[in-house]
Amino acid sequence: MKIDLGLTPSLNTENSYRSLRQFTVVFCLTLAVAGAPAQTKPTFEVASIKPAASLDRAKLLAEIQNGATPRLGPRVDGARAEYIYMTVADLIVLAYNVKSDQIAGPGWITTQLFDIIAKLPEGASKNDVPKMLQSLLEDRFKLALHRDSKEHVALALIVGEGGPKMKESSEALKPIDPSAPLAPGEKQVDGPDGPMRMTSDKNGGVTMNMGEKGTVSYVVDPATRSMKIEASLVTMSGFADMLTTLLRATGGGLQVKDMTGLTASYQVAITFSLNDLAGAVRSKWIDEPNPPVGAAGAPVPADAASDPGGSPSLLRAVQSMGLKLTSRRVMVEQLVIDHIEKTPTEN
Repeated sequence: MKIDLGLTPSLNTENSYRSLRQFTVVFCLTLAVAGAPAQTKPTFEVASIKPAASLDRAKLLAEIQNGATPRLGPRVDGARAEYIYMTVADLIVLAYNVKSDQIAGPGWITTQLFDIIAKLPEGASKNDVPKMLQSLLEDRFKLALHRDSKEHVALALIVGEGGPKMKESSEALKPIDPSAPLAPGEKQVDGPDGPMRMTSDKNGGVTMNMGEKGTVSYVVDPATRSMKIEASLVTMSGFADMLTTLLRATGGGLQVKDMTGLTASYQVAITFSLNDLAGAVRSKWIDEPNPPVGAAGAPVPADAASDPGGSPSLLRAVQSMGLKLTSRRVMVEQLVIDHIEKTPTEN
């Protein structure tokens, strides 16, 4: 789910503050759009599909300021499923449990936005929803596809030469109980590995409980245009997923894959420049079309600049953890779209 919130280095202080706060909440919401478990292939009892209205940024900001979670992205609650302000590519990600860069199809599937509200049949569970979504795409958008394998460039998260510099957490990771009562200000969203719980505050901070992948807090500082990420416990798989979402939310297209071999959960605290993330770093290494790759993978340039405001780049922040990002070529399963209709059949 890509939402343009106008995050550019040229924004003035007031607009920057608003955009950064919006970015933090929406970035966390996009963590939920990363796939879901699939079982049988039932169908929704009924589904309404409409083109999404233009995003009201003022309304979105007001909701965030009041501590509310914007009504965006996927949500399955009881017998109702909602997919608000989402592209067909977003829906395919959820339906087929793939990453967005595994989808090969027409460009409009990543830009045309829809609102979908569907009713689950009696007796259905959340585990049935991805297959129902597949049926909806096939029936209403006439989707036909096949699976293939293709070589992709990815960013591998590996351990640096000096070893990890993170402290292992003594806390135990626990899955989220979807039936447990919500804490004050807490919202539940559907994530790639089950439910996730998100809490936002009026100061622009967001905490995302990813269950067995850990809990992470994000805070933006409008004065320095930086983001601080803290976690009392997070797995490297969860950290790689977070980096992937962060890079894509600001325009970078590469997936970060956990290749550290680290199986523990860790305490993490890094601060990095959003100016750098949206500009200098991307131009230096994220969007490199054909990065040189040797047998062990070519390293991302070590001299990626820090932001003039004083905050380090994301690259240097990762290096401070004793980790490293290198470009690698990996074989990735691809969903190739053979046919899809731009206009869905009527409700």
